[in-house]
Amino acid sequence: MHNFLMEGNPGCGKSMIAKRIKDILPPLFEEEILSIAKHQFLDGVVPSFSALRPIRSPHHTATSASIFGGGSSIARIGEVALAHKGILFFDELPHFSKAVLEALREPLQDKKVHIARVNAKIEYEADIMFVAAQNPCPCGNLLSKSKSCRCSELEIKRYQNKLSDPFLDRIDLFVVMQEVNSEDKGDISSAQMHQAVLRAFKIQKERGQERLNGKLTEEEIEIYCLLESHASQILENAISKFGLSHRSIASVKKTARTIADINGHLQIEKSDILEALSYRRRK
Repeated sequence: MHNFLMEGNPGCGKSMIAKRIKDILPPLFEEEILSIAKHQFLDGVVPSFSALRPIRSPHHTATSASIFGGGSSIARIGEVALAHKGILFFDELPHFSKAVLEALREPLQDKKVHIARVNAKIEYEADIMFVAAQNPCPCGNLLSKSKSCRCSELEIKRYQNKLSDPFLDRIDLFVVMQEVNSEDKGDISSAQMHQAVLRAFKIQKERGQERLNGKLTEEEIEIYCLLESHASQILENAISKFGLSHRSIASVKKTARTIADINGHLQIEKSDILEALSYRRRK
């Protein structure tokens, strides 16, 4: 449930990966299934009571009211709340309006959506995994080895500056996608990934965690994200070298905890923290 941003040329598999994440994530508990069903009922849909986590993918032309909820008189539930306990996927991330992206900071931080209307104030739960995809530039070919980029430096900078630092600070994983060709073949399936996630999920529950690693609170990070001495020293060096914010440090620790769980490590080791740092955004 770590927030996740993919950057790469068109056709490299960003959308395909986003749609498969729901088949890889840990299972839902009964109370989580019921909370999802409650949101579906508020949307006027017959609840499915599915064990699969929901995935919502609004288009970048969608209005703020449809994404966050709202209406002229009666406040309707929006896409963010409908993705509760599941995935909210934004394709072509920089094409979403600045207002939408900045408003998204609150639910990513507080796991709630607040809607204020003349007649009422409503709060929806929105504990989501935010997944986003974007091209490296307006034409999409900046990272291509076979096609030339048609964008000027100013156009690329304007495109990339649509995402503010406070917004990006809430993303745990940044991955630059490579181009694919006809000879490429996958070396791991979604089913194999799901088994690895289930093993990590079991370790988390045996540790006594109520929340998944990506959603740990600051107090829980101090309890569950314990670093070995070498890993702690590497993190200290990274903090001083890269000027990591308090939120970024927490994000690195949570990511490293998941990597350690997948690798079967009791504490966060040197290799785990190095891999977690490799997923940080490069400015």
